[in-house]
Amino acid sequence: MADDGKKEREEEKAEAEKKLGGLKTIPFILGNEIGDRFASTGFHANMITYLTQQLNMPLVQASNTLTNFAGTASLTALLGGLIADSFAGRFWTITVGSAIYELGLISLTTSALVPRLRPPPCRAQENCQQASPWQLCVLYISLLLTSLGTGGIRPCVVTFGADQFDMSKSKQKARSCNFFNWYYFSMGMATLAALTAVVYIQDNVGWGWGLGLPTIVMSLSVVAFVVGSPLYKKLKPSGSPLIRLAQVVVSAVRKRKAVMPADPDLLYENRELDASISCHGRLLHTNQLKFFDRAAIVTQADKKDINTPNLWRLSTVHRVEEIKSIIRMLPIWASAILLVTASSHQHSFAIQQARTMDRHLSPSFQIPPATMSIFNILPMMVGLVIYERLFVPAARRFTGNPSGITCLQRMGIGFMINILSTIVAALVEIKRKAVAANHNLLNEPRVIIPISVFWLVPQYGLHGLAETFMSVGHLEFLYDQSPESMRSTAAALYWIAIAAGNYLSTLLVSLVHGYSGKKRNWLPDRNINKGRLEYYYWLVTGIQVLNLIFYTVCAWFYKNKPLEEVEAQSQPCKLGNNIKEGDVELARSRNRPSNLPIDVSGKENVDLSNNDKV
Repeated sequence: MADDGKKEREEEKAEAEKKLGGLKTIPFILGNEIGDRFASTGFHANMITYLTQQLNMPLVQASNTLTNFAGTASLTALLGGLIADSFAGRFWTITVGSAIYELGLISLTTSALVPRLRPPPCRAQENCQQASPWQLCVLYISLLLTSLGTGGIRPCVVTFGADQFDMSKSKQKARSCNFFNWYYFSMGMATLAALTAVVYIQDNVGWGWGLGLPTIVMSLSVVAFVVGSPLYKKLKPSGSPLIRLAQVVVSAVRKRKAVMPADPDLLYENRELDASISCHGRLLHTNQLKFFDRAAIVTQADKKDINTPNLWRLSTVHRVEEIKSIIRMLPIWASAILLVTASSHQHSFAIQQARTMDRHLSPSFQIPPATMSIFNILPMMVGLVIYERLFVPAARRFTGNPSGITCLQRMGIGFMINILSTIVAALVEIKRKAVAANHNLLNEPRVIIPISVFWLVPQYGLHGLAETFMSVGHLEFLYDQSPESMRSTAAALYWIAIAAGNYLSTLLVSLVHGYSGKKRNWLPDRNINKGRLEYYYWLVTGIQVLNLIFYTVCAWFYKNKPLEEVEAQSQPCKLGNNIKEGDVELARSRNRPSNLPIDVSGKENVDLSNNDKV
């Protein structure tokens, strides 16, 4: 009787767990991301104006301050991803990160409201008193808090949202892939709202309200996310991924002189040991990076405790393939860094260009310079809809791929479009300066040049279209190709690429400013009309062309991870419970080719990496 009651309770619990997740959770999860994106866009989009006109920073110092802290915000994503995957879980990492982010916003809003935390106004923008060390300290603490909070949100929201779908079922898997488009579309909506409403308030009402509104919205999004807690699937963390990777490396080094078996089937496998980190199927053996296979060689000493091995001496094939998967991804991941470097000028130099141009929509109304970024967001949002509704169905007819094209092909198209964006930016700057020269305005940085600001729209639009392909494809690639127990960490790599791109932009701008001469410096501190910004754009274009060649080579040789498909039996594992012995026990036949996965029924399955049919 007791056993029957326990079994009924377990069945009721399993049935309740099946009802968790799904579409009903997406408003709460994306609501948090919308609040974060609205706050961060309202916070950063016009920050170059706040630093140069409120804190009286020189242009290059202000630009480098923004890229440094944007890089730090993305760098902390790795810390947040590791914390989520190791012990805290994604839900609590997002919640705590959001609270820390809110503290940073409150601190910055306070500094904008208290006059003592800013230097005296300097309307002429010449011989201005810069912010004192104390005033800069308040600014940097605020930026640091937002950077730390962002590290808990960014790597976890997208993976936490994708976790709400059952990835073991083909229909649900396709829907989860679409989640990345939803994710980016929601970010676009929030960014668009911030660029229109918040930036206008900052330029025309005041920085107190201009920073206070994002602070209020962010606090509401945190509340909404926590309210949805009872509906979420919350995968339990499976231990530090860095420790598992280190164990494989140590095991392989210790056995560097061991003899590799001729048959890969003789390498160590333990389904029960890997159950908690392979809920959707184990990674299968590959012939790349064979050195790490030594970690799975079973020696005479290992046979003594074969069921409970010392993982610093013996690793399973699945754990070996985890580190192989990460290493294979790195070149593709690294190629995205220069895309961020190339686009960083959209939030600094392009805004300064817009400030010198005619921004009037009517005699009494003109567009705030930072609002020009809406022409980045609108093409991205429209592009996502067209991509999902028109491009994918059309491409599917030719490729047979359910996604239309692969993630790698999608990224490559984005790279090419972004190169075109930078070329257009250089040509527009040549045009802007030519008009200024014709009207003798090169020495008048405060006078509006009689050229429409809408000349900047094509470069913004092309960059937004590039994001539709490159950024979404990059994020989907990292999620899909990473080991499932490391997906928060892999999503953090996306933000690490952004961090590296921003830091590289800082380095590039500093080098160009320092070595491009004093009389005709490419990037002058005060008067952009006397600079040679177009030369900087040509330099970035050349770097992007070299990067595209690098990416093409890496994508050509990349091999997708081979995965063993597991059906519904893996569901208890997915929700963090232990799998009982025999639940997913798959008999491996010794006369069967080792590169073919087996499903729970013992039938041969399909290697998802190459779509081979058996």
